[in-house]
Amino acid sequence: MSAVLEQTIDIDASNAVLDSYEPRSIVNWAAKEFRNGLVMSSSFGAESALLLHMATEALPGIKVVMVDTGYLFPETFRFMEELRLRFDLNVWVYRTQQDPIAYLKETGETDPTYRNDITRCCAANKNEPFERAMRQLKPAAWLRGIRRNQADTRQSKQIVEWSERYGCYAVSPLLNWTKRDIHNYMKQHDLPYHPLYEQGYASIGCNPLSCTRPIQIGEDPRAGRWAGSGKVECGLHLEGGAGI
Repeated sequence: MSAVLEQTIDIDASNAVLDSYEPRSIVNWAAKEFRNGLVMSSSFGAESALLLHMATEALPGIKVVMVDTGYLFPETFRFMEELRLRFDLNVWVYRTQQDPIAYLKETGETDPTYRNDITRCCAANKNEPFERAMRQLKPAAWLRGIRRNQADTRQSKQIVEWSERYGCYAVSPLLNWTKRDIHNYMKQHDLPYHPLYEQGYASIGCNPLSCTRPIQIGEDPRAGRWAGSGKVECGLHLEGGAGI
């Protein structure tokens, strides 16, 4: 199936056109191109309402893949339910196969508020469920909310890419947008931020302090993720795996 899909789209030509499109137009393009073969992922994080709003307008009923690592904030689940009701979301929750408490004991993580081996935890509890979701759903394409200005690892990303890892296209409508663009759209459409956003959590993942903390004045928005570890990606958006 992958080989057939790769022949249906000229990626270079598509990117040459789509790079000048606004995100909503990119989402609309993806919805028309891939129809029910299009899925999206959502962490139900700080600004997740934005892409959910665009995607559900373009393709009502789109499958939304959410990974429950076993260590998410309670506020994240409440936010997911709020958005599920507002947008009539078709959420597919994929959970870790690990018992969250047993995992800590088996891996020698004695402090539940801290991870000694962050990469191992992400691989087992976040990457594996998402990889399982993609194997089972077999999408033609996947909408994701990454932006170039979020991390150095995202600078070279293209709006449409072929993912060998997942066997589908990866479409990133927000890639060229800035923090101001995000804010303006959220305000224009009266979209809610994650409940922890007002407490200084600019990027929200799992609840150990080693994984998510509030940022300080002047810090990069993603400075609160895996602070001090050198890790900048959970690994979902890297072809090679969990990454650093």
